[in-house]
Amino acid sequence: MKNLAIARRYAKALLLIGKGDRRAEKYREELEAVSGLISSEKELEQAISNPLYDTADRKKVLEAVIKKLKLSKVMTSFLLLVFDKKRIGFLSSINDFYNKLADELKGLARASLVSATELSSETVEKIRTALSKRTGKEIILEVEQDPSLIGGIVTRIGDLVLDGSIKTQLLDMRESLKRGESV
Repeated sequence: MKNLAIARRYAKALLLIGKGDRRAEKYREELEAVSGLISSEKELEQAISNPLYDTADRKKVLEAVIKKLKLSKVMTSFLLLVFDKKRIGFLSSINDFYNKLADELKGLARASLVSATELSSETVEKIRTALSKRTGKEIILEVEQDPSLIGGIVTRIGDLVLDGSIKTQLLDMRESLKRGESV
C-alpha cells in the first residue's frame, strides 16, 4: 500500500508540472517510453535499479537511457530525482498512475469488455456509448473474448464491475439453491 502511495505522489507531481506547462501528454509519452523500455529489458532494469551495483554506475546507465531517448529537461530532471530518492524501482507504478491521472485530465476512462463470443463493432460501439453516458467520460474500450463465460458480457471501469455473464447467473442460482431459496 505504501509503495502505491509513493508512486501516486510522484505521478501527481509530474502531472501538476504537465498541467502547468501544457505538456502533460508529452510527459505521458516520454514516461511510457522509458518505463516500457526498462521493464521490457530485464538486464537494463537490473543495471538501473539493483542496489548491489554501484549507485554512480547505475545513474550513468540511466543517464545514457535518457540521452538515447532524447527526453525533455523536465522528464530528465524527474527521472534523476526519482533515482536519487531511491524510487526508480517504482517507475512502472508511477507510469500507471500517471496514465490514469492524465486520462482523467482529458476526461477519458479506460474500460474492459469481456464477452463469451465475438461482438459486432456496432454492439461494441453501443456499449461504449452507454458507458460513456453513464460515466460522463469518453470511454476507451478494450474488448476480449472468454468462452468460459458461456454467454453475456462482463465490463470493468476502474472499481465498477458490471457482470451480465451466464456463468455468474448460474453460480448465483446454484448458491440460492444451496441455501434452499426458490429460484
